[in-house]
Amino acid sequence: MFFYLQYEMKGVKNVIQLQSLNKRYSDGIQAVRDLSLEVDEGEICILIGPSGCGKTTTLMMINRLIDKTSGDILIHDQSIYDKDPTQLRRDIGYVIQEIALFPHMTVEENVEIIPALKGWSDRKKKQRVYELLNLIGLDPEVYKDKYPHEISGGQKQRIGVARAMGGDPPIMLMDEPFGAIDPITRSRLQDEFLSIQEEVEKTIIFVTHDINEALKMGDKLAIMREGELVQFGSPREILSEPANSFVEDFIGTDRSLKWLRLVRVEEYMIKDIEVVTGKESSGKILQKMKEMQRDDLMVVDKNNRLKGYLLKRDINSKKGQAVEELIRPFRENVERKTTILDAFVRLTTAETDFLPVLDNNMRVEGLITGKILKEQINKAN
Repeated sequence: MFFYLQYEMKGVKNVIQLQSLNKRYSDGIQAVRDLSLEVDEGEICILIGPSGCGKTTTLMMINRLIDKTSGDILIHDQSIYDKDPTQLRRDIGYVIQEIALFPHMTVEENVEIIPALKGWSDRKKKQRVYELLNLIGLDPEVYKDKYPHEISGGQKQRIGVARAMGGDPPIMLMDEPFGAIDPITRSRLQDEFLSIQEEVEKTIIFVTHDINEALKMGDKLAIMREGELVQFGSPREILSEPANSFVEDFIGTDRSLKWLRLVRVEEYMIKDIEVVTGKESSGKILQKMKEMQRDDLMVVDKNNRLKGYLLKRDINSKKGQAVEELIRPFRENVERKTTILDAFVRLTTAETDFLPVLDNNMRVEGLITGKILKEQINKAN
């Protein structure tokens, strides 16, 4: 499901307001109880808590898939109950765990569904597809004509997000969007989404049951229990001052390690780095390694996209072989929004003592070293 909202909201506070929201079912079950919170423009607000605490019910009330019992929901200071429900649902971006791309449609056709419904020209639709596929790090020329059965689960998830952004909705609702993905792919998708969010600045309400995902993804966390809001605040506020024993238990005993989920690679990455293209002579590359006191150097193409790395020992032991044939691929990389903890985990399977920091289009933005990561891990212990 994916719907869209067309409001002009730049610089607006309290884009979404839940006011004393209640939901009681006919069997007497109180799914949501007197819930009030506010989400500002460009924020990711995480709804989190045990199963049955009212997270998804709240999300579904925001676009009236479920009707409230009492209270109100405002979007841009306008009650959603003053709008036609069908129109409202077309106005709010909605991403669920099972993306369910249409199997008979290509990637391009899936992504351009809403632009097509809006009557966009073929040229404008194609441009939007290319923009979004590039944004999520998938080469349009490679992926646009593929069908869902020809791509991986992680790629389907990215395309599902791209489809939800087809009409550029400023508000999105996301219900466990990465929950069905394996842990490694999930971590990467989280990083990529945070990098995309930095560019597009959507206002997002995001449901998860995973406290680590919540701490990593959220600007605000709403911790819920049995339909009630227990604590609402930033990840740092909740980690440093849990409201009660329930929140303490929900966070877990490893709070020092969880702090590392609030620290991003971008805070400690080295931006001023030396790279080569692989077109240089072996002598010139060895001289650069000597000057940099390095035994390896990253290799990029003319667009600063990562190609791999070169080792001094390979160049010395395989004299006469073309430098480009000596380029080794990186097993691991990170993005600026990758957490220090996730970066450290990836470093353990890398063949180098550093990780390249890349943007969504594989362009090199810097590097993070094992020494830096270990220093931050040690500080948390």
